[in-house]
Amino acid sequence: MENKNIQINLHLKQLNQSNALGYNKDFIATSYDINFDILGKAFQGTGRKYAKLTMAIQNNNCVSENCEYERTQLSILQAAPQKALDFLSNVVSQLSVTEDSNFDPNNNFKYTVANSIFTNKPGFSKTHGYNIVLNILENSSLELIFSGPMFEEPLVLNSSALNGLEQSGTSIVAETPDVNALMLDLLPRTGLFTTEQLIDGQLSPTAVISDDFILKNPDGSFDYEIIDLGNGKGRNILRFDMDRITKKIMPFVNAEVAGIMSAEQDVVALWNVYISKGTSVEEDDQMVQNANAAGDSWSYEEDLPLSQSKKVLFEHKYVEYFMNNYLEQFTKNKLPLVEEDAVVFDLAEGKKAKAQKYIDDNNLN
Repeated sequence: MENKNIQINLHLKQLNQSNALGYNKDFIATSYDINFDILGKAFQGTGRKYAKLTMAIQNNNCVSENCEYERTQLSILQAAPQKALDFLSNVVSQLSVTEDSNFDPNNNFKYTVANSIFTNKPGFSKTHGYNIVLNILENSSLELIFSGPMFEEPLVLNSSALNGLEQSGTSIVAETPDVNALMLDLLPRTGLFTTEQLIDGQLSPTAVISDDFILKNPDGSFDYEIIDLGNGKGRNILRFDMDRITKKIMPFVNAEVAGIMSAEQDVVALWNVYISKGTSVEEDDQMVQNANAAGDSWSYEEDLPLSQSKKVLFEHKYVEYFMNNYLEQFTKNKLPLVEEDAVVFDLAEGKKAKAQKYIDDNNLN
């Protein structure tokens, strides 16, 4: 099912974003019926039913003791119009997630089809065989039924079920959290930067990691790595204590992941769209539709609730993603803080001098 979800969701995304139909003469010359008249049909005949119930109560001609059934049904009809509007608004809001740029195509494709019908996407009209029906049920809940060629069987949504899910913080379509926002919010809270590096709680454009996390020689000077610039030239770059950095950030990452874990469908969406493959932010942006979703993806139907092993794996990969895509920019190929140590030098001489300093610092003469 996961592969089918991915295939159909990606197909629908491409179809809905394509301009091809605008150049299809047959399509633009045909009239399509998009008036599903959802509310009109749902309340058709309710006036007569309302009057019949009212008369039964007034004439004490009820089928139930003390007209309990009639009063209940009358109350349901009175509340139904506003309840229907609220229900439809809730469904539209949840289905709209399928149009997000980072939408996880592992979500059930039926919701993408339903959204295409609701939003009058080309090819999803009544003329094409699609329909939406709203039913008012005797138990006071509402039922929305989507049908059409792409549904193996009608998609049925019940207002009471959706309300219950909403109260528990669950939705029918998983919204993928903004990983960039999460990571940028985490950076200034890692303790790697001094307060002078922050502006209103965010890193300043010139922020650098505190030199407490830069490796130093026994004499207190900075310990550099020499990189080869070619043509016999070299340059010093800072070396960072990555073990210490990792230990420093882990409590903050643990807290971050714990917060994300409070909504496990968010974990699955993040895993599928960003985290599982460990790709870079640039690679994610370049994907037609985040290719991470395939292969190692997790299923909303089969993998929730998440096992402890998956939680541990997610945290491990989350740290890896953070380190590779966000923290690395502060630790990779950084020039010395001491101006004279940042100049380009003869590579052979530089390596010789570094080796000699190591010997001197460690009394190896």
